[in-house]
Amino acid sequence: MSAVDRKITTEALRQMKQAGQRIVALTAYDWTLARLLDEAGVDVLLVGDSVATVVQGEDTTIPVTLDEMVYHARLVARAARRAFVVGDLPFLSYQISAEDALRSAGRLMKEARVEAVKLEGGRAVVEAVARLVTAGIPVMGHLGLTPQSIHAFGTYRVRATGADDAAQLLADAEALADAGAFAIVLEKVPATLAAEVTRRVPIPTIGIGAGKHCDGQILVTHDMLGLFERFKPRFARRYRELAKEIRDAAAEFGLDVRGGEFPSADESYGP
Repeated sequence: MSAVDRKITTEALRQMKQAGQRIVALTAYDWTLARLLDEAGVDVLLVGDSVATVVQGEDTTIPVTLDEMVYHARLVARAARRAFVVGDLPFLSYQISAEDALRSAGRLMKEARVEAVKLEGGRAVVEAVARLVTAGIPVMGHLGLTPQSIHAFGTYRVRATGADDAAQLLADAEALADAGAFAIVLEKVPATLAAEVTRRVPIPTIGIGAGKHCDGQILVTHDMLGLFERFKPRFARRYRELAKEIRDAAAEFGLDVRGGEFPSADESYGP
């Protein structure tokens, strides 16, 4: 049995990297969509703090709370049978201290029943990463464009394009691996840099806007399905345009209701 035929775990993800099997990851925020993605064979379901933008309608990921992340993660974990479920630690739920990080991650593990947590940052968060790993909580890192720091960046442009920034990102990736992280998301960094990180660290890299040489790829599902239309990142390939389909279906329903065509006799009860 190969790693992709059984329940996905941190060990299965490590085996997939070693075997050169690409890891498939998507975001999920509710039971219905998570069930469909799980049945489609997605390896990792990330309950991302992107729920703030694509579900809650916020401009950034910063406003989403830990309580809200626990709620959405619980729905996704309830649906997943094969996929490995990772929950995002939201802004200021882990940056203050390692003990805060442990309490926040503990809630996602215990209350939502995720199988791992994700946090943003490099060497600045390695103490928190090590603390969580010591407590038995798997940690996924996140480097490059880290959305919780968008106000510090001031732009969504590609990160680590210069030699100094690239060297720092490489050092951060190695520090996260040394601290015990089981995987790292690389967001919006040059493809050559992502390839070098993937070669240098022993843990899987999951790319989003980071080229094809990462060990796996992730997209925000609402981008992938064409549901989120506020903006379209260059790296977000749309496999469907469901926003149009939904509008068309709702409009057709409206025409049927207003024209007396719905419900039909077959859709009604009684004589």
